[in-house]
Amino acid sequence: MTDLTTKRAGHAPESDAPGSDDPWWRSAVVYQIYPRSFADSDGDGIGDLEGIRKRLDHLQGLGVDVIWLSPIYASPHDDNGYDISDYRAIDPVYGTFEDFHRLLDDIHSRGMKLVMDLVVNHTSDEHPWFIESAASLDSPKRDWYWWRPPRDGFVGGEPGAEPNNWGSFFTGSAWQYDEASGEYYLHLFSRKQPDLNWENPEVREAVYDMMNWWLDRGVDGFRMDVINLISKVVSLPDGAVAPGSVHGDGFPFYAQGPRIHEFLQEMHERVFAGRAGDFLTVGEMPGVTLEEARLFTDPSRHEVDMVFQFEHVGLDHGAAGKFDPRASNARELRSSLARWQEGLADVGWNSLYWNNHDQPRAVSRFGDDSEYWRQSATALATVLHLMRGTPYIFQGEELGMTNMPFAAVDDFRDIESLNHYAEAVGLRGQDEDAVLAGLRVMSRDNARTPVQWSDAPNAGFTTGTPWIGVNPNFDRINAEAQLADPHSVLSYYRALIALRHSEPIVSHGSFELVLCDHPTVFAYTRTLGTRQLLVIANLSGDPAEYDVPNADAWREAEPVLGNREGQPPRVNGSCEPWEAQVFLREIVD
Repeated sequence: MTDLTTKRAGHAPESDAPGSDDPWWRSAVVYQIYPRSFADSDGDGIGDLEGIRKRLDHLQGLGVDVIWLSPIYASPHDDNGYDISDYRAIDPVYGTFEDFHRLLDDIHSRGMKLVMDLVVNHTSDEHPWFIESAASLDSPKRDWYWWRPPRDGFVGGEPGAEPNNWGSFFTGSAWQYDEASGEYYLHLFSRKQPDLNWENPEVREAVYDMMNWWLDRGVDGFRMDVINLISKVVSLPDGAVAPGSVHGDGFPFYAQGPRIHEFLQEMHERVFAGRAGDFLTVGEMPGVTLEEARLFTDPSRHEVDMVFQFEHVGLDHGAAGKFDPRASNARELRSSLARWQEGLADVGWNSLYWNNHDQPRAVSRFGDDSEYWRQSATALATVLHLMRGTPYIFQGEELGMTNMPFAAVDDFRDIESLNHYAEAVGLRGQDEDAVLAGLRVMSRDNARTPVQWSDAPNAGFTTGTPWIGVNPNFDRINAEAQLADPHSVLSYYRALIALRHSEPIVSHGSFELVLCDHPTVFAYTRTLGTRQLLVIANLSGDPAEYDVPNADAWREAEPVLGNREGQPPRVNGSCEPWEAQVFLREIVD
């Protein structure tokens, strides 16, 4: 047996198999493309739609079912496309509608689906809606956004005149003063991303109309950006100011707001109900709790199919936030992920992810990107992909791409990172080296370096000058080198995906955590009918001993998957550093 598979695990007995009306996405794997960094076809240094189309063989060979496309709409690119100026136009930097339809047709012809990014908490300040809204106080679209006069007793534009004390996610105040009208508009993110006012039914109708327009063109669903922020407490009260902070915390007043469930149910009714087709809706929901996620994903409530929760990717945030990172450990990760597995066991559904365009690379963050690079990349993949839920792969994750060794602030491109540096160093006088150290670990730009296709110049991403630097390790970490290597990270991901597709226990089995108190081993079972899967992974750079329950029965089990090169998995009570093992057995009464 190689380190990847033995014989293919069989299907569950017919009586235990999922029903024909079971949602297709329960056994699917989603692959996120950040178009700007995926593949450049015209040499301008920026990825594009034709570049994606030319790399579909890679995705088909990987075995993914769905492609999630980060925004390709017209945009000034203040936040790399998450500031949209026209929802019904393709940004010329990515191509044309002809390119889009060619890509969509090719995706569908390969049996895959395409999900678009839906960014409707805010628009660009260059969107015609906002331009008209800002034109005058009595504009018909004035209340399409959150406009407010200065705070009583203050003159607009001076410190403290903001309508409330909320801070922006991208540092600074969440309010921007408009001299022409003498009022402020709310922007939870960049000042060029004004928040839409979902209290206005005209806004909601415009959004639903746009969503239907894209579905009419053949897309298969939406990933909904920060969708739990669209309902605000309309009085917009001040938030509590934490010690050492300048701004108040508005999160309790705009996250999971008073009408959020109403808005999502209305969206389902106006966009998806009665429409023929199989669609996927996933809501990105920072700060969502398990109890709230049960409501959002309960099929009987008709809101969203699944949510992206942030609990596990916040475990390494320090006292001063994400750019003050601390080391997380296997106990914390296991406890968090298992809690969500158990909490959504009887209702709702999990989105499973380590990486996306907003998170640093998992192998650098939670694994070991040096001595145990391959082992830790595959161990992390094992524990994630074999849990109950729909796994998401971010581009390059299947290659084990790592964080970027940024040398200086000029190497960064992300607005969040640059704003943090400017505030921390320029306004607060923090040590520049310490600030840069935090950025190197946690910046979103770690996810946004170009995909490493080969050891050719610029990793085969472009023949021009890439818009952001290429990770210098592309000479050894690249798709071309891994494609024919049966022991590569890429080959391991292909085996994991194939296992999910062939074995219903992976997508439909129950989850039970074992070895709950072990300091480094993450182990669990999946059970469906009389079949049971055991997953064991040592999330540590040290060997680990363990005592798995019912060990004698498992010693006779079929080894299905393992990441130790040249060594078959075995239930013998020990794991090498970052070793992952998967076994399958028939339960005998």
